[in-house]
Amino acid sequence: MTQLSVQIMGQPYVLSCKEGEEATLKQAVAYLDGKMSIIRDAGKIRGNDRIAVIAALGLAAELLSARAPDGPLSDLTMVEIKQEIAAMHTALDDALGSQEVLF
Repeated sequence: MTQLSVQIMGQPYVLSCKEGEEATLKQAVAYLDGKMSIIRDAGKIRGNDRIAVIAALGLAAELLSARAPDGPLSDLTMVEIKQEIAAMHTALDDALGSQEVLF
């Protein structure tokens, strides 16, 4: 296990993860920090615990809508979703590669 020191809304945390999963954990922290900061900056909800609960509910809703039986990701595993995203990046790189000559 690896330990990472991170900050979420300015508060320090030490989190553990499996070796090799540090980048994924950092992405998750950045995503959560962004969601919580948006809620905090809106100024309607006070208190980090309330902000965390609202952010968690939003993230759960995102996950459930993506995994809904009729949702776009319903029949894919997370590995397959990541593969699809990588394939999209490759297709975009290929399509935009020829555009570099224009600029």
